[in-house]
Amino acid sequence: MYPLYAGKNTKVRRRSYDLVGSVLLVSLHTMVTIVQLDLIVAIVTIGILAAILLTGNSKQRQWLNGQVAGQKRLPDYSKLTGFPSPKPIHRFDIDSAKPRPYRPFRWEYHQTMCQFSRRWSTICPELSVPAALKKLEPDWWIELESTYRERINQRKKLYAEHGKLVIDELPGSRGSSRECMEMVIQYLCQKYPNQFHYDDWTGVFSNNILGIKVDTSTVHPLVFLLEHVPEDFLITEQDPETNLYVLRAAVSCSAVGWNIGQKIGKPLHQIHAPVPDYKLKMAFSMDRYFLNMPCDKPIQRGSWGLEVGEPLFLQTSEAEWNLRQTQDPDIPLSSIYLRVDWQTLRRMPKSRAVVFNFKALFTPITDFRREPYIPKLVLKVLLEGKKSILKYKGTWHIEHKVIPALKEWAKEQEESGMVPKDWEERTLDEDPFYPGWKDHYPMHA
Repeated sequence: MYPLYAGKNTKVRRRSYDLVGSVLLVSLHTMVTIVQLDLIVAIVTIGILAAILLTGNSKQRQWLNGQVAGQKRLPDYSKLTGFPSPKPIHRFDIDSAKPRPYRPFRWEYHQTMCQFSRRWSTICPELSVPAALKKLEPDWWIELESTYRERINQRKKLYAEHGKLVIDELPGSRGSSRECMEMVIQYLCQKYPNQFHYDDWTGVFSNNILGIKVDTSTVHPLVFLLEHVPEDFLITEQDPETNLYVLRAAVSCSAVGWNIGQKIGKPLHQIHAPVPDYKLKMAFSMDRYFLNMPCDKPIQRGSWGLEVGEPLFLQTSEAEWNLRQTQDPDIPLSSIYLRVDWQTLRRMPKSRAVVFNFKALFTPITDFRREPYIPKLVLKVLLEGKKSILKYKGTWHIEHKVIPALKEWAKEQEESGMVPKDWEERTLDEDPFYPGWKDHYPMHA
């Protein structure tokens, strides 16, 4: 079977054969990376490695194994999770990229985080409305767009100013944070191969958009996420005493009215205490959901609000927060934005921690004018939605401007035939988008 080693001890034969691939990897790496060596020296080096393979003692073989094991190749997380890798985008242009136009408006509107499907009916038996949670699409876990550089700079500045209100962790959580970082690195390099690269031997991550390289073996994983991904990551782990999932590590720059310092170390029901009806309608279901969530079934959802400008990180102690308590008659409609926090939830395969990540996306409210059904649907929610939920969203301070505009645009759409006059408000079939959205965003067609 192994003619090169005929007559040798069987155990040695097999061990030697298994190391052939390792020697080839070490040899190739030597020839490629040590550019100062000439061909003769490289050949001699390969000869020495081959000699160790064939005749070396146990200590020499152990050294060779150590060189191979020393490489920093990432695990194949698509295999570990059973969730597919994204398709690569070879002609991606960060400067012209636009996010998908998420419009997570539902009617009849209820605050819920449960998925309407037979698969999860035992977890969320009380759910009787269209799906709030959807299966995560493999190509859309992390989405980069033209505000990338601006957001990264903003995140760095926020961390410098607010420290532990933006990044914090509990002892023992570093392994989960590192796993999250590795999954993100692998995903970015797979989806955006021209923008990002990871060296399996050195562990160096190259960000070609920002023109920087990072040694991932020394960088803090949460700082890495802050400086390279314009999304927030909140990592929860199961408490062995209560079996509840607790926030153990996080980086979050997209926080309005809250911060990581208020949430770290708390279980889900305490984290979501301000959310209307959470304790009554969602707490038990969400605890069970986190316990039972498999690695191969990540989910996504969206929450939304209406803002003046584009506040990414806003605390209740800041002067700007007080502006949300009044209705300014002079605010121009062009200054009002839809904010969507597009969220995903997935279990990591090694630590078994559950990571919640989201990105904040801002769209001028005036865009609704060209989007079929959206003005009439949002108007319905603002006029007839549950008051406690609308208060939690904080829409009151701009309703005096938005509601008249929505009425005007809804009428225009009916008169132009864009929307049938007898259409009754409901969650759109295209949720979380709207009919014809790809005509407005041809890059996603």
